[in-house]
Order: sequence, then C-alpha cells, then structure tokens
Amino acid sequence: MARKYFGAKPLSYPQPVLIIAAYGKDDVPSAMNAAWGGISDYKEISMDLSKGHKTVKDIRERGAFTVSMGTRDQVVACDYVGMISGNKVPDKVARAGWHVEKSAFVDAPLIKELPLALECKLISYDEKTGILKGEIVNVSADECVLDAEGNIDVAKLAPITFDPFNNKYIALGDVVGNAFKDGLTL
Repeated sequence: MARKYFGAKPLSYPQPVLIIAAYGKDDVPSAMNAAWGGISDYKEISMDLSKGHKTVKDIRERGAFTVSMGTRDQVVACDYVGMISGNKVPDKVARAGWHVEKSAFVDAPLIKELPLALECKLISYDEKTGILKGEIVNVSADECVLDAEGNIDVAKLAPITFDPFNNKYIALGDVVGNAFKDGLTL
C-alpha cells in the first residue's frame, strides 16, 4: 500500500465544530466557530484562537465563555459564525438565527439552538501562541438530546466535525464499539 504525503499541516480527524460564545461590553453576544480545540485536563478545555477575533476579545474582557457543539440541524448557522467577523457584523449571532440565555454558572451566553454546552471560566490566554484555556465549571444539555436514563443520546444531539482534507462537515452518530470493554477480547 502506498502512502501520500501531505506535509506538516493541521490535518487530523475528528476536528470538532466548537461554537465559542461570550458577551461583549454592551452585553451583545458574540460567537465564533473553531475546530482546533479539545479537552486538555479533567476540568479544562484548550483551543487555538487568534487574538483578533471579537469573541476572543470578549472572553478576555469578561473572563467567561461557553463552548457548544455544532449540530447537524445548525450546520449553516455554525458555518456562518465561522466565516463572518464579529468585528464587522456585531449582531452576527442574531443574524445566524440564534437566541441566547445567560448561563447560571458563568458570565456568558448559552445558545438555545445548540443543545450541548460547556460553561467555562477563562484560565489563561497566550497572545504569542493563541492558546486559550478555560476551566469547565458546568456542562449543560437541553433535555431534547437526553435518553431515557438522562444521558446524552449522540443520535439526538447529531454533533458535527470538520473534515479539513475536504472542507466538509460530517455528522457523527454510528456506534462501532464499546469503550473500555471490546479491547478485553484480545
């Protein structure tokens, strides 16, 4: 089998579609789409975010943010907030068709149309590297994505990931094994 070499690029699977939201000085919500992020400790999320984003400026000012998972039914709005700058279009959250409510745990907005969110306090932001770290204070989910036992049903949530090789969004959902169990057969 021959391999194709792509060089040193940020190409991997999965790359989550993370929608980061914060309040600005005027309490108008800002939001952006980011794929370079993930859980970096038990109660910590880390993301690579440019300091020029309005949402990053808002997070640094307010010290709080939410991270929602992009979903299949919100793919157009998720893409929109990733393409349009809040520095130029300050009401882009409303233009995306989203509605917000204030988190009960941090000074940041929850996007009602995105049913799963991490509610975070800013730990640090490194201007040189763009690495933003947040403390996960709470995880909240709309009941519409819960199963009968109160757990997240991935099929109901329908999270999406970014395909960096083809510039596509891909829905997750198929169960292919049981974690911490199937490997015991070897």
